[in-house]
Amino acid sequence: MTDRALAVVRAGALTTVQDAGRPGHAHLGVPRSGALDRPAADLVNRLVGNPPGTAVLETTLNGCAVRPRSTVTVAVAGAPCRVTVDGRPAAWGAPVRVPAGSLLDIGPAESGVRAYVGFAGGIAVEPVLGSRSTDLLSGLGPPPLADGTVLPLGRPVGVHARVDVVPQPAPPAELVLRVTLGPRDGWFTPQAVRTFVSSAFRVSSASNRIGLRTEGPALERARPGELPSEGMVLGAVQVPPDGRPVVFLADHPTTGGYPVIAVVRTADLPAAAQAVPGTPVRFVSVRRR
Repeated sequence: MTDRALAVVRAGALTTVQDAGRPGHAHLGVPRSGALDRPAADLVNRLVGNPPGTAVLETTLNGCAVRPRSTVTVAVAGAPCRVTVDGRPAAWGAPVRVPAGSLLDIGPAESGVRAYVGFAGGIAVEPVLGSRSTDLLSGLGPPPLADGTVLPLGRPVGVHARVDVVPQPAPPAELVLRVTLGPRDGWFTPQAVRTFVSSAFRVSSASNRIGLRTEGPALERARPGELPSEGMVLGAVQVPPDGRPVVFLADHPTTGGYPVIAVVRTADLPAAAQAVPGTPVRFVSVRRR
């Protein structure tokens, strides 16, 4: 077992390959995709000596387990979780050397939702439109991991970082999302807009990589009917007919017909990737720049 690859022993609830995504293809109907918690993905790459944007594994809630076929340096960050190698505890948030044939197990998230697993050399599946990311909406990129899947690994290109403290924020106890109102806030009553920026919502269990769905007060429309489809951006807060806001994440559709009441600041979206169902959500209006 000397080849640069790893075998999936336990795929977990949803484990995908993610990198920096494929922005710039919205005109083709292709979402940007990529790691939802980009700072966590960048951190594990730095820890194992990879350039930013190298492909990693993104797990959801209950982790995964893999068996590398050659010795490889690995790092796990994002949602805090138990990491073991052949049943022995290993470090979270630091480089770990995993011998060929050993079982690397990334346990369930102790808080948060998504853990990121970086391998020296990166996951080397074939890129599609310049990215190795799995896109759940369009189906581009490799499919979500399944037990028995074998993934190729690239060759290491750098030296892993030595750090004393991992600069990694904790998953949010309350998700505060700064928003710029518009472009379709005029489709809602003034009271609905006030409710949007002053009331508490909660993360819905129906959330996924496409969008963070919320539960809470319904936002009332000021006008009937629907918009013609128009372009959607990362962080757009779309309001479907039930009146509950949906924050578009990395695998969001590139067009949509429901009105967008606001857009979330990009810097706030990584926290949304780690917000478990039931987490309180507040939308805070900030001025246009």
